[in-house]
Amino acid sequence: MRLLLTGATGVAGLNVYRAALEDPTVSKVTLLLRREMPSWAVLPANASEKTTTIVHDDFRTYSPELASRLAQHDACLWALGKSARGISEEEYTTMTHDYPMAMLAALRDAGVGEDRPADKPFQFVYWSGEGADPTERSVQMWARVKGRTENHVTEFCKSTPGMRAYIVRPGYFVPPRKYPEDWTNQRAGWESGLDCVLGPAVRQLTPSLTISVEDMSKVALEIARGRWSDVQLFRNKTMRELSHQL
Repeated sequence: MRLLLTGATGVAGLNVYRAALEDPTVSKVTLLLRREMPSWAVLPANASEKTTTIVHDDFRTYSPELASRLAQHDACLWALGKSARGISEEEYTTMTHDYPMAMLAALRDAGVGEDRPADKPFQFVYWSGEGADPTERSVQMWARVKGRTENHVTEFCKSTPGMRAYIVRPGYFVPPRKYPEDWTNQRAGWESGLDCVLGPAVRQLTPSLTISVEDMSKVALEIARGRWSDVQLFRNKTMRELSHQL
């Protein structure tokens, strides 16, 4: 599988990237980033030989040449995103909704779905979140925007031959303990403190709303491979259950 990945410097994206590097069925990983991978990120030894990095500073537009390169993949894991805390709805919508929709349009125009066997469409896996509201009526801004994006991504791929969309809604997750560099660079001090206090309680009282990044990453790769092609929405509880099959 030739995999296209966004958001590889975030908690989810970085750990999906690691899992993809360690997966022998993934032949190539292309990272679409706004800057090079940071030097603090600890990666498997085969990262350089298996990875192509494309630095792209505007996720709202793609040249025909770049779109053609991106279309030479079998799946895209869209893990780009950030917390809605402290930003306007307009800014959050641009990153959460407009960026992936621009990518989908560029892939379609580059012919990503053309000449693909019916059972091997281009798979687009969109990272949403537990609590997203596809009715768009939630009082929480992030839930409305995520829900709207789920709807539009799904509708776009349904109307485009050779493309298929999947939505993943993970719940609470944190960087893996085996990589202290992740905690230092991906979590503010107060966030790490909060995770240490609330994390164990959340995992104990509502385990169906938590997931390890390792399990989440393995499931996401299988979704991109089309393993559960009859399922379109993967909520956190479902992802936890499916991880036991791997």
